[in-house]
Amino acid sequence: MTATYDEFGLFHENAQEWDLPLSESLVVRREQVEFEPGRAVSALVWGDAPAELVALHGGGQNAHTWDTVALALGRPLVAVDLPGHGHSDATDALFSPRDDAAAVEVAIRALAPDARLVMGMSMGGLTSIALAARAPDLVRALVLVDVVPTIDAARVAPIGEFVNGPESFASFDEILDRTKTFNPTRSESSLRRGILHNAVERDDGTWVWRHQRQWKPRDERTEADELTIPDYTSLWDDLAAIEVPTLLLYGTTGQSIITDEILAELEQRRPGTVAVGVADAGHSIQGDQPVVLAQVVTDFLAGLG
Repeated sequence: MTATYDEFGLFHENAQEWDLPLSESLVVRREQVEFEPGRAVSALVWGDAPAELVALHGGGQNAHTWDTVALALGRPLVAVDLPGHGHSDATDALFSPRDDAAAVEVAIRALAPDARLVMGMSMGGLTSIALAARAPDLVRALVLVDVVPTIDAARVAPIGEFVNGPESFASFDEILDRTKTFNPTRSESSLRRGILHNAVERDDGTWVWRHQRQWKPRDERTEADELTIPDYTSLWDDLAAIEVPTLLLYGTTGQSIITDEILAELEQRRPGTVAVGVADAGHSIQGDQPVVLAQVVTDFLAGLG
């Protein structure tokens, strides 16, 4: 058994690792918003003032992936657990941006109806695009983190292999070792925090991830079960129709899923989208370079007036 987990007791580690101030008056609370009878979306609400930003995480993650970014921003925001992740209940269609957007819309209307922008990473970015299409009044500006509707299967394969690995782990050290293998650029302390936020220890001492699985473990798959990347390209029409300021942040390392070809497609399909490469960052820019991400978003907000 590891130390007793307190989801609000680890912010000092985020602050120390990135040399950020930690206010004694920091307020973070968890809220649940029912999106249909018996099912709720959970979210972390940072600050007492009306939220200026909404943050949506990637597949296999949870709202705590934004903790360091939130500390660096120092602004009131809402970080949402996508359906089937963290403390949120699942929708009927797992990993469906449009179904997720319908659930998330209810939570944003309740917790952050006047937010100045919505920021989404990976699956959260696709969900943000779908949200802007169905509820444009909630998305006044859009930040996509290392994702557009075209998914390069070769680039995303390692992410799928990590997220859809063993269903359980014999110990915390075992789940940590696997996480370190797939995230070589991250510090062990940050990965340890991430696991505590994103996994739970069962009564028998084994550990399981909080998020629901999209695929079967490799040793249980038949040929028909092999990993296939869903087709999200219909979201290009939604992205092209979005009239609000839009920013794409992408990592410049090999772990990013954005290629030069994808950047060219973005320019063709959605001219005028600002694309900013973040050095020393891969797919999860909020984990690799959270302070840089926060600064770019701050500058983007300033440009909105």
